Order: sequence, then structure tokens, then C-alpha cells
Amino acid sequence: MKPWNGRRQSALPSYTVMDRLILKASLGLVVLATVMGALLLVSAGTIHYWQAWQFLGIYFAASILISVYLIKKDLLKRRMAGGPTAEKAKPQKVIMVFASIGFIALLVVPGLDRRNGWSHVSTIGVVLGDLLVAAGWLIIFMVFRENSFASATIDIAADQKVISTGPYSIVRHPMYVGGLLLFLGMPLALASYWGLVAVAATVPFLVWRIFDEERFLRRNLAGYREYCAIQHWRLIPGRF
Repeated sequence: MKPWNGRRQSALPSYTVMDRLILKASLGLVVLATVMGALLLVSAGTIHYWQAWQFLGIYFAASILISVYLIKKDLLKRRMAGGPTAEKAKPQKVIMVFASIGFIALLVVPGLDRRNGWSHVSTIGVVLGDLLVAAGWLIIFMVFRENSFASATIDIAADQKVISTGPYSIVRHPMYVGGLLLFLGMPLALASYWGLVAVAATVPFLVWRIFDEERFLRRNLAGYREYCAIQHWRLIPGRF
């Protein structure tokens, strides 16, 4: 028998910083899935809404796969903080408040549409919407793979540099391209044309965020002005 050394051994396991981040991310996904599901089904007034279940399955399958990738590459922390409270600049706080309201509307309006029968989207249209959602997530994944500095907030890391390869060789803001495709796909995936009104109301705040972010990067990120001089297009090659 070993002699007692006067110290009580803890029966609780020791958690690393990464363990805590993974736990926080996992709980965050569970909460988000619960809230999104509730917004859709309560506003629709029924659980018999196969388009909603299909959309949620695609949305969170992609979310989980990307989260696993970020964990493996030790990039999870920069994506953990997001939303109005995480932003430092007041304009971005305002933008994210309205963007959050827009995202909620993208769930509630289609749900109300389903309840009241305001519009009808064919099965082909629903599948097209799901494909747009999947394509949006794919572009977002490509951004994470190419740019390890990608963050949920507008900020600059100590060792950050300009990325001009991969999707950044096509447009300056590929992350927003992915997000816009996801937003455009959501109403169709949820069988609602009226949901496109919520998209139209949200897009101006996305554009505002882009212009404000570019002002910040031009001032604070070395080489970004030169990158803008080479890559002219923000979201749509040849257009904008």
C-alpha cells in the first residue's frame, strides 16, 4: 500500500483548452439546432414540414463537418465568438443586430408561409434551394481551408497576412459569397417564395458590412490595399 502524502487526488478529469472549446462548440450547435427547429416548426404550426427537416439535416451536417475540420486544424477558437456582442466597432454591432434579425426572419417567414399557404414551391425548387445551401457551405469550407485567419468577427491577428489564393483569387470576399448563396437557398429549401423578401431586406446590411470591413482592412492590414488594386471584385466577378 502506498503511503498517503496528505493530498487528496481529484476524481475529476482535467480538461485542456481544446476540450473546453470542443464542448462549447458542441453545445452551441445543439442550442442552435434547437432554436432553429423551434422557430421553423412553431411558426409553421406543425411538425409535418418535411422541407424544414430536410433543410435542418443539410445545414447541421455541413456545420458538424466544418467544425470537425476546424478542430483538426486547431482553428476553432477564431470561429467561436460571433454576433453583435463579439464585434468591437459600433457600426459592426449595428450591422450584426440587423443581420441576426434577418436570419431569424429567414426561418419565421417560411414557417408562417407554410402555415398560411401564401406561396407554393415545387419539389424541384426545394431541391434547388437545398443545393444552394450546400454550395454555400462548400464555399465557406473552401475559405476556411485557404485562410487560417478567417474569423467570425472583423479583427486582425498578430501574424495575419493577406490571402490572395484559392477563392480569394476570384473575389475579395468569398466567405460572404458562400453566406449569400446559403441565404438565397434557405427560402426555397423551406418552400417559401415570401422568404426571399427577408433575403432582400438582409442583403443591404451584408453590403454595408463588406464596405466597413474593407475600410478597416485597408487601414490595418499590410498589403490589403495592393490586393484590392489587383482583385477588383468583391462578390461577383465582372459586376461587383
